[in-house]
Amino acid sequence: MTGQALSLAIFPQPEPRRRPILPQFPHHPNPAATSSVTASDGPCVCCGQERGWVYTGPVYAADAPDAGICSYCTAFGTAAERYDAWFADTVEGDVSRDVVTEILERTPGFTAWQSPHRLTRCGYGATFLGPAGARELKAHPDAVDHLRRQCAAWTWPPDQVEDSLGSLDKDGGPIAYLFRCRVCETHLAYADFT
Repeated sequence: MTGQALSLAIFPQPEPRRRPILPQFPHHPNPAATSSVTASDGPCVCCGQERGWVYTGPVYAADAPDAGICSYCTAFGTAAERYDAWFADTVEGDVSRDVVTEILERTPGFTAWQSPHRLTRCGYGATFLGPAGARELKAHPDAVDHLRRQCAAWTWPPDQVEDSLGSLDKDGGPIAYLFRCRVCETHLAYADFT
C-alpha cells in the first residue's frame, strides 16, 4: 500500500455531495457557469426545501429576499408569483407575452453593471451565454457586428467604436454580454460600462 492509500484507509474522506441536476432554462442554459446560481445546502426561502442550488442574480421586487431562492422556485415561477418578482429588468425586441413571462419570471437573470436586459431575435428570447470581452468575441464576429450597429446608433465615430470594442474585457470593464438566437443561432451582444 502507498502512503496515500494507507492514509485514506486510516482517515477516510467523505464522498463529495452530489448536487441535484438543475432545471432546464432554455434562455440561460448554464446558470452555474455564469454565477447566477450557486451550490447551497440551506433551505430555499420560498419553498423551504433544500434543493442544492440557490439563485444569486438580481431580483426585481419590493419584498423579495436578496438571496436563497432555489432554482426550482425560479424555473416553476413560484418565486415570481409569491414575491411579484422578475429576474431581469427588461426584454428587448418584439416577442410574445409568453416569451416575456418565461424570461422575466422563470429564467435566472445575471448581474450586470447597469440594469441587465435580455436580447431577442426571430420572435424568441436569445440564450444568455455569459459575459465576454474582446478576446471572447473574436470567435463570434456576428456579435461584434451587432455591437457595431449599436454603437453606430449612438452616433459614435468609427474610430471610437473600434476602440470601444477593442477595450471590452470580461473580467473588468467595459464588458459585453453574449447571447445566441435559439432559432437561427446568430450571436448577439450588448456592451455595458459605467
